[in-house]
Amino acid sequence: MKAVIIAGGMGTRLRPLTYNTPKPIVPLANRPFIVHQIEHLVKHGVDEVIINLHYLSQEIKKLLNDGKHWGIKIRYSIEESPLGTAGAVKNAEEFFGRDPLVVFNGDILTDVNISKLVNFHREKGAIITLTLTEVEDPTPFGLVQIDQDRRITQFIEKPSWNMVRGRTINAGIYVVDPIIFQKVPQGRPFSFERELFPSLLAAKQPLYGFVSPAYWMDIGNPRMYMMAHQAILRGEVAVKIFGTRINGKFWLGNETHPDPSVRFIGPSVIGQKVKLDKETEIGDYVVIGDEVSIGQHCALERAIVWRNVKIGDHVRLSGCIIGANCVIEDDVIIDKGLVLADDSVIKKGTRLTA
Repeated sequence: MKAVIIAGGMGTRLRPLTYNTPKPIVPLANRPFIVHQIEHLVKHGVDEVIINLHYLSQEIKKLLNDGKHWGIKIRYSIEESPLGTAGAVKNAEEFFGRDPLVVFNGDILTDVNISKLVNFHREKGAIITLTLTEVEDPTPFGLVQIDQDRRITQFIEKPSWNMVRGRTINAGIYVVDPIIFQKVPQGRPFSFERELFPSLLAAKQPLYGFVSPAYWMDIGNPRMYMMAHQAILRGEVAVKIFGTRINGKFWLGNETHPDPSVRFIGPSVIGQKVKLDKETEIGDYVVIGDEVSIGQHCALERAIVWRNVKIGDHVRLSGCIIGANCVIEDDVIIDKGLVLADDSVIKKGTRLTA
């Protein structure tokens, strides 16, 4: 079975984290995000993944190579300019066969059962099956309405509240028959959500919705990126975490040996070759990347720290994201909601709030 991951976006909603790191390889629990997606697809029998790329594509190709590490074949489809969701997949048409194809948006963290999704698609005789998930607020998403047989009856893209009739949204995971791309123009922007799906629905083609209770999160902005980490640490979504689990609540990477006085309060992931000095406290939902150094009498709570960051003494980080290679000097306080770009230097005694 083949799958396409749409991963060509510039990650603008995640800036400044994506200035140097393309969104598909932004670390999630200290592993590139797209690796979690690939492992999930492999688990459900996908043996070939086609990845659509545009922004900083060489960085992604260098990391993933040909896919042998995961026992699959990886192919790449490069957009010279953005082509929209359907246009991006059309761009990879040369790699398709005749069998149904799984399409995965590149910013979705989920453990939806892909095997059941594909079986549902075949049983219904669908030309397209959309995975649907229920959310509290559907207004930022694409609302999808279905009948009792799960056949799609209406699409409402980013509805206002007076248009909301239900809370099932397009989860950005599809099974499609490759024949649908005959309707997609070559080489120009074209959207699944705004153009292809509505046109096929109007033509009374068999479009179905597979409603899944599985975990689902669009990690496209810093708030959702932090929420996804918290869900992983609560065990709400199954992803692989590297390291040794200690006392059932935190993971320590290889060659990480905290000072005996370090206190671990809540669930956390500590990377490889991390230095944690005396009397430092690691609170709830903390993720620390590889080769980070943290000084004495520090306190971290709901903080995400990328690799190779140097943190001085008496530093407090709460609800923030620290990009790679930053230097945070002594007596610094960084409060909730703040995101530091890579290579930032925060001078002694500074207090930063969002």
